[in-house]
Amino acid sequence: MDPDELAGLIPRHITLKRELDEYEQANILQAQAWAESRIRKNMLNERDLRQLHKRMLDKTWRWAGTFRKTEKSIGVDPARISVDLHNLLEDVKCWRELNTYPIDEQAARLHHKLVLIHLFPNGNGRHARLFTDCFLRYCGVQPFTWGSVNLVDASDTRAAYIAALRAADNRDYGPLLAFVRT
Repeated sequence: MDPDELAGLIPRHITLKRELDEYEQANILQAQAWAESRIRKNMLNERDLRQLHKRMLDKTWRWAGTFRKTEKSIGVDPARISVDLHNLLEDVKCWRELNTYPIDEQAARLHHKLVLIHLFPNGNGRHARLFTDCFLRYCGVQPFTWGSVNLVDASDTRAAYIAALRAADNRDYGPLLAFVRT
């Protein structure tokens, strides 16, 4: 991680990645409960999207809920994050209104674009999955299974997930649609 971002770590007792993952996961479980309480609300806006990330990681990182300010190996230029996110959320609203794609495809496209924009310094995949599940629940659909395993740890399932996202980068959503319901 970027040294400036790492300086934002709140719990100073953490020294191992495993400890960080466990600490973040406890924080994320609290955010899931908050998100469940908001399912009847359309969260397709920047404020709620940022609030979800903040609630997921606010006990772990001082910058939780704040868009990244540095370049990463993935993601748009930090200066484009707000505009690209606004455009994505407007696209999703149109897809819903016009029924442009089946609901699973709308959600898969939403997820892919959130990961592609890479809004935050860390936690983007987990945030995009939870936000996508909130979108699906709001639409009255069961959330995705996401391969039915922990996608944070290295595994064959995570490799399949990454490959599906890369296929979506090339506008092939078939692998991602197959993955999200396995």
